[in-house]
Parts: sequence; C-alpha cells; structure tokens
Amino acid sequence: MATLPAPSSFAQLPTTREELVLRWELAREPDPEANGGPKLRYLVGELSHLAEPVVRPFRRIDIAAASACRTVMLLPGFATHPVRMRYMARLLERAGHKVKRWGLGFNFGPTEENVQYLERRLIEVHERYGREVYLVGWSLGGLFAREIAKRHPQRVAKVITMGSPFSGNPRANNAWRAYQFVTGHRVDQPPIEANLREKPPVPTIALWSPRDGIVSPRSARGRASERDRAVALRCTHLGFTSSAEAIGAVLRELEGD
Repeated sequence: MATLPAPSSFAQLPTTREELVLRWELAREPDPEANGGPKLRYLVGELSHLAEPVVRPFRRIDIAAASACRTVMLLPGFATHPVRMRYMARLLERAGHKVKRWGLGFNFGPTEENVQYLERRLIEVHERYGREVYLVGWSLGGLFAREIAKRHPQRVAKVITMGSPFSGNPRANNAWRAYQFVTGHRVDQPPIEANLREKPPVPTIALWSPRDGIVSPRSARGRASERDRAVALRCTHLGFTSSAEAIGAVLRELEGD
C-alpha cells in the first residue's frame, strides 16, 4: 500500500509580518477564566530534565521480555519531534515490541490535513502488521491519539496518554500562549471537529503526575467518564518519555489487556 506524503510541519509556522502580529496577539490574550497551570516551583522543576542526557548512561532500567509483541505508535508532544521519544522507543523494542513513528515530524498542532494523514498512517500500520495498534501519546500527542482512536476504534487496541490535557479548562497549563502563537488558533478552538473530553471507545489509560510543571494534573488525570483508568507517576512533564517510572508504566500497559 502506497504511503501518502506527509504534510510539512513547518507550513503551520508564521511566514509574514502580518501573521506574526496576529499570532503575537493570540499569545497575549487574557485567560477569561483565570485558570493557570501548575505552580512555578513545578515549572522550574522541569529544568531538571536538562541533566537527562548526562545521567542516562548511568541509569539502569531492567526490561523484561514481553509476553506478546505489540505494535506501538508513538506520538510526540507539542513542538517536539519523534526523536524526543527515541529513547522510549528503543526500550519498548528491547522488550520485544514493534514501535513506529507517527510520520508527521514536529508536532505543531492539529490541522485537518495532518489528522487525515495520521488516520492513513494508522490504517497503514494496522494493515501491515495485521493487528490492532497501541497508541502512546505524550502531551499534545495524546490528544491526537484519542481523536484518531475515536475515528478508527477497530484498528486501535489501547490509548495511553502521558500528561495530555484532555480534561477541564484547555488553558490550565503553562504552554497555551506558546501553543496559540505557534498554531495560529485559540487552544479552545481547534481547526478540526473534536470533543477532547469524550473518551475513545477503546481502553484509555491516562498517565499523569502531580509534579507536572506544564500541564495541570487534573487536566491530565481527567474524570472517570473521560478515561478508563488514571495512573499517577512522579516524574516531570518532560520526563514522561525518559523516566524509568514512566517507561515501566507504559510497558505494563502494553503487557495488560
């Protein structure tokens, strides 16, 4: 089956002075509900992730062989590239799973074009390996995962979100101004049809952390009706893709039904 060419991530970025001005105004908008993100000390705590490349060679993570090989698609967070999830991918593959990228490069927010491409990517991976796909989405990537699982539930085994703001006020995080500048739309007015709070009709697990310095833990944990289960971790938001605790949690979810 031929793969459709991926739309350019960079096409979403502003290219003219007029676009820059409009996006700057979006970034400066007041929050009408005044619901801020995590406290400053947790935001500052995200800086600890800068030491990750230094400590990683000295960290030991025991990876047990999986009882069954799963097909996994990793979806990166806002303004990040799949390279940021490469470490997690290597460890999942070490356990015996087949890990695939989402195929879109940098995640600069949703458009109807890139959502359609991602749907096609899911169909392609599902048909190539002949089994349902496990979607693991970090932050904004988890919102993509939930939405494509709603559109193609017969092709998805499980959705695992990591610090994804699918619940509550979409501005209850410390990145919504940057999001509006980069994407060119309001965080509560995406250019696609989506009900972020609606649970996909497949098993949906929300990994969240009270130490998250970017996304409100309440938004990432969600209500009982918005996911099947919430699992509390103690990593930073940036640590979801590299901490031993987070990777272990993902491996357990791949092992379970």
